[in-house]
Amino acid sequence: MGREKHYWLLKTEAGEWSWEDQAANGGLSNWDGARRVVGVVSVVREWYSDGEDDGGLVDVKAVGEMRRPVDLKEMKEDVGLKGFALFRQPRLSVVPVPEDVWNRVCDLGGGFGEDGRGSGSEDDV
Repeated sequence: MGREKHYWLLKTEAGEWSWEDQAANGGLSNWDGARRVVGVVSVVREWYSDGEDDGGLVDVKAVGEMRRPVDLKEMKEDVGLKGFALFRQPRLSVVPVPEDVWNRVCDLGGGFGEDGRGSGSEDDV
C-alpha cells in the first residue's frame, strides 16, 4: 500500500533562494528555512538535524516550475482559496495545503513543468 500524498507550501524570499538556484543544483537541494513558492518540489529526504541549535532541514527535488506565477494578491482574491491557512498566518514558512487548494493554485498557475497539462495554449487542448 502506498503512502498518502501530502501537499505543503514552502516559502522564501526571491533573493535568498530562487527556482533558478534549485534547477542549477541538478534539481536537488535541502530546504532549511522560509522559502517562497516558485515551483513544485518533492521531498526526497524527510526532516533531519543540521547539527546546529536544534535546527533541521529536508531535502527536496525539483518537479517543475509553474507555467505562470501566481502572486499572493491573486490568491487572496480567489474564492476557491478562501480560508487557506497561509492567509491567516502569513509568517509561517511551511504551510499544509489541502488537496483542493493545491489543485486550485495549480489551475491558477496553468500547471507546472511535467504535469501533463501542456503549456496552456490551444494546441495543447
